[in-house]
Amino acid sequence: MSLTTPASVRAAPLSGVLGAEISGVDLSVDLSDEQFAAIHQAFLDHHVLVFRAQELTPEAQMRFGQRFGELDCHPFVEGRSDHPEVLEIITEPDDRLNFGGGWHTDVTFLAEPDLGSILYGVELPTYGGDTLFANQVAAYEALSDTMKSMLDGLTATHSAEMQYGAGGTSTQSKAMKPNETDPAAFEVSHPVVRTHPETGQRALYVNAGFTTRINNMKRDESAALLKFLLKHAVKERFTCRLRWEQGTLVMWDNRAVQHHALFDYAGQRRHVRRITVKGDVPA
Repeated sequence: MSLTTPASVRAAPLSGVLGAEISGVDLSVDLSDEQFAAIHQAFLDHHVLVFRAQELTPEAQMRFGQRFGELDCHPFVEGRSDHPEVLEIITEPDDRLNFGGGWHTDVTFLAEPDLGSILYGVELPTYGGDTLFANQVAAYEALSDTMKSMLDGLTATHSAEMQYGAGGTSTQSKAMKPNETDPAAFEVSHPVVRTHPETGQRALYVNAGFTTRINNMKRDESAALLKFLLKHAVKERFTCRLRWEQGTLVMWDNRAVQHHALFDYAGQRRHVRRITVKGDVPA
């Protein structure tokens, strides 16, 4: 069922647990304060927003993102020469890996991880290339009270080494240029369960891409608990699946979701344009 806001921005849920397709808005022009307020509320309610049939220049995409806050530059991948905040994420037909594959939350190896990511479809394969999302608020709420009480107060180490260190897979596309940045400098601790700064909701905050261990536990204890949490966090009942089309723009809340870019389109080219909005220190 579609939900109509006072600003005539319509939000149709994508699934029973997260995601909404937004209609009634053209992101290529400046949004009114009323329109933005409706979109922002939908973002907090649904965690993932999908806008179809948009015609966006990099500048228009940036202008939309800046309504949510200051834009970030990726520490390991070079952005556009004219707009360093903009990443052109391209998978060439002969690439063997894609950028963003595997379940993860963006840049949790930063002391202040990005609030949200905004991706625009420039050139899409004829099939495949969907993105999966998992609601980490729902995943936390599904845990037993005993498990919740055990997780309260725990922290985990997040590192860029697995993805961007020697042998890492995230910058191996032929069309994307890595920055010469030392991954060893990007290791931080964050709460295992974080509180959303705008909604007050509690969410799991570990991911397979960047979380390496749970702190102050023996190695086998940390490995066992982390394995359980990573599997639980992405169970099917917490997820939705997005099928891309050219001109689709998607924004997701990194404080409340994980995502997984599927690589099931080998032999085809995929080009999406990404910006991210700076966030805060998880608490």
